[in-house]
Amino acid sequence: MSNEVEILLVEDSPEDVELTLRALRRAKIANVIHIAEDGTEALDFIFCRGPHKDRSFYHPPKLVLLDLNLPKIDGLEVLRAVRADERTKAIPVVIFTISKEQRHLIEGYSLGVNAFVQKPVDFEQFGEAIRHIGMFWMLVNQSPPPGALAAHKSAAG
Repeated sequence: MSNEVEILLVEDSPEDVELTLRALRRAKIANVIHIAEDGTEALDFIFCRGPHKDRSFYHPPKLVLLDLNLPKIDGLEVLRAVRADERTKAIPVVIFTISKEQRHLIEGYSLGVNAFVQKPVDFEQFGEAIRHIGMFWMLVNQSPPPGALAAHKSAAG
């Protein structure tokens, strides 16, 4: 079994973290989940800096589940930074938020989010939404290997 992080959960609500972890584990979707409680911690993890400087860009998370309303750096800024860097731009990012604001939806997609899912208030629906996200992104979707986009761009350029 690999010790590579499969999901980076970027969420500042302890209740939503617990519900998400419970739903993912119940569905047996991910073995290794790392939790970042704010945007700065998420970027440090993704960009292998600070307390995560020993991580490698060659082992990115298979999925980033990203809340928008985060302390320090908000979710859209995290997404902007991830999509602006050749080393990380192919990492699948799903915004999972309570926001109902259309501007967040539009900005998320204009920045290159892979999916935008509104968090259901109902516990059962919340768990079902997480299960569907996990099933698709972890089991169905095929992501490019780490560094493939940068290598492809170099070869094509």
